[in-house]
Amino acid sequence: MKVGVLALQGDVREHFAALIACGVYPTTIRRPEELALVDALVIPGGESTTISHLAKIFDLFDPIAWRIKAGMPVYGSCAGMILLADQILDATDGQESFGGLNITVRRNAFGRQVDSFESDIAFADGSNEAIRAVFIRAPWVERVGLGVEVLAEVGSHPVAVRSSTILATSFHPELTADHRIHRYFIEEVARAALQQVQ
Repeated sequence: MKVGVLALQGDVREHFAALIACGVYPTTIRRPEELALVDALVIPGGESTTISHLAKIFDLFDPIAWRIKAGMPVYGSCAGMILLADQILDATDGQESFGGLNITVRRNAFGRQVDSFESDIAFADGSNEAIRAVFIRAPWVERVGLGVEVLAEVGSHPVAVRSSTILATSFHPELTADHRIHRYFIEEVARAALQQVQ
């Protein structure tokens, strides 16, 4: 499986390290021809408006949206969740997402940078062990649509969700030494989705 990491802005290096720890050797994605060579994509945390803007400058916005619509497996953390959501609350003027995930997210739902925090949360991967979640100006999910499963919550707010081909988290697993989220994406989302189309 060839996995790309969208390398326009954000936690690119950290996602690379997590994927390598899972036995996957990713490639950076900055151009449409690079995107065409991968089977799955990771959209890192960062600034969602900046990533969206740069994707348009590099002629990647539409190709990514098309590949997602066509069923390419994708994982997005924090800003990546915002960019995968079909609807964004508190969006900046003209902000667009790649879409594909039938959810509504609220940007910066947990507060500003000074309100960032870490918490041990349950993650529905079949393990009884909590996962350490790092929330930095994080979104949360306000609405979960058809075809979307909630994998983790903080209070009453979903912070990890998936569809058949997309995984998204409000938090940053790439900033911890626990690689369960990346492994879950590779094994339970991406590999399963790719096997269905073979």
